[in-house]
Amino acid sequence: MGRRAAVTLDGLELAHRRTSAVGLGGAPPAPFAGAAEVVGWFGALQSQDYHPAKWAVAQRLGPGVTDVDLDRAFNDEVILRTHVLRPTWHFVAPADLRWLLELTAPRVHVLNAYAYRRGELDGPLLRRTTDLIADAVAGANHLTRTEIAALLARHGIIAERFRLGYILIHAELERVICSGPLRGRQHTYALLDERVPRAASLEREAALAELVRRFFTSHGPATAKDLAWWSSLTRADIATGLSLAGDALESTDVDGVTYWFAQGDAPAPAGCPSVRLLQAYDEYIVGYRQSRHLLDLGGLVAAAPDKLALPNGVIVVDTQVAGRWRRTVRADAVVLEAALYRPFGAAETAALQAAADELGVFLGARAVVSVSLL
Repeated sequence: MGRRAAVTLDGLELAHRRTSAVGLGGAPPAPFAGAAEVVGWFGALQSQDYHPAKWAVAQRLGPGVTDVDLDRAFNDEVILRTHVLRPTWHFVAPADLRWLLELTAPRVHVLNAYAYRRGELDGPLLRRTTDLIADAVAGANHLTRTEIAALLARHGIIAERFRLGYILIHAELERVICSGPLRGRQHTYALLDERVPRAASLEREAALAELVRRFFTSHGPATAKDLAWWSSLTRADIATGLSLAGDALESTDVDGVTYWFAQGDAPAPAGCPSVRLLQAYDEYIVGYRQSRHLLDLGGLVAAAPDKLALPNGVIVVDTQVAGRWRRTVRADAVVLEAALYRPFGAAETAALQAAADELGVFLGARAVVSVSLL
């Protein structure tokens, strides 16, 4: 089991360490060389929405990376997209795909059980649909969601909307299909064995230790309940993983809660305000359940009005959520609407414009910022 930290941290120190771990508040132990290293750092990076998820990867690669660069990496199998950890899409590095699915797919199937029943998708039918899809996409015959639905319809299987989604998720969890290359703006599915024929497997205990170590290294300080939410692992599995991780992790207790993180000195605080435009499913936002309060130590989010009407992008100043944002891409510019929970000073306003300019470079467009106060 990891050792206890020599110092007791407060909430702001925990948040500061966390922004560094997730690659937003100072570099992790080594700079990221490419998209696969970013995704591999986390183990899996949520990609519920493909286009904003690319932005999350680009933010951790530094200035100059573009949306086109990330599409190319995706098409070239540098990163893949599939359902793993939870019933949602994640980017995964090819080297991690098999062992992550082997470890977490059984748990995701359990979480999907009600949806399978609701869609009248029993075991024999799911096995049949998976076999049909596998045969259809073999030989690099990458198919879109619509084409797979038509294929199943020809075999007398209704596969529409919700039902089709869970048929495809089942095939992904069974390690049969994963993302194929884009066809224009449409996503395709490919045979996993053709896309990543050499991906490694791990014995279950080794996989538990690796996933636990990787989560707390990339998300820490975080709690066991945070990891349970993020990974769908049972508390017993997490306890086993922590015991196997050994001295790779250390922990500290804050207000009666144990936080785990990778060993090493705390990063030095930044000397000027840092403003980040995070997508709604960025790991800094969705990677936590029990300790989400560290994002809002001042209570600005909790006190904000009309929460459901706000843009879903998140503005973070240093470690704290300070507003929401949305982008609108036009022919000559990307317009960024920023709704702030509090007024920004001159330095923060300049940092917001710099963050918008970074987004503009990513999208290949001039950035125009519009600010309102909630």
